[in-house]
Amino acid sequence: MFRKSQAIVVVMAQRVTYRRRLSYNTKSNKCKIVKTPGGRLIYQYLKKRGSVPKCKDTGVKLHG
Repeated sequence: MFRKSQAIVVVMAQRVTYRRRLSYNTKSNKCKIVKTPGGRLIYQYLKKRGSVPKCKDTGVKLHG
């Protein structure tokens, strides 16, 4: 009985670095990884999510 030899290929993960000066993972420095048409992985910066308008007196969220 002959067995086919199975070669295990280990591929290293591609490293991605921040594009701006701030190099820490803070609330203001959130990113997502995007693949470019050239095949590179880059960070795309995300803006902070806005908050819902609230009533000044009661603090209830306003509709519309």
